[in-house]
Amino acid sequence: MIIRKGNTGDLPEMRSLFTETITSVCKKDYDRNQIDAWKSGSENNERWLEVIENQMVIISKFNGEMTGFCTLDKGSYIDLLFVHKDFQQQGIARRLYMFIEQEARVRNEKKLTADVSKTARPFFEKMGFRIITEQKVNVKGIDLANYKMEKELT
Repeated sequence: MIIRKGNTGDLPEMRSLFTETITSVCKKDYDRNQIDAWKSGSENNERWLEVIENQMVIISKFNGEMTGFCTLDKGSYIDLLFVHKDFQQQGIARRLYMFIEQEARVRNEKKLTADVSKTARPFFEKMGFRIITEQKVNVKGIDLANYKMEKELT
């Protein structure tokens, strides 16, 4: 497995992985309308260009296929962390996360924060995050529950 920094050439595959993962992996935690609203975020070209241009983007690949990606915004906010539906439970999220945490430590950040889906909550808890608050996010008129979480870096 290769872990490297992402670039604009990765955007199509990142957007596809984002959509497929939400559709396949999150269906136990969100209904069809919520999934459709959430994955519609892949259509926001400006948002994805902002991610690749202004955030630290880490990509994992195996045999040339993207297996996951994670982004760090403003040094301390994990904006996106997705693992390909066919590569779940193989330690990819952990490896991506550890890379990002190490980068935050190098930058002398005091904590990491993230807005985390119901699906990702157990993973973030295993990584030492705690829930600050449950949130309702409205996407295209549909409410989605998620959690504002943080981890102190000591």
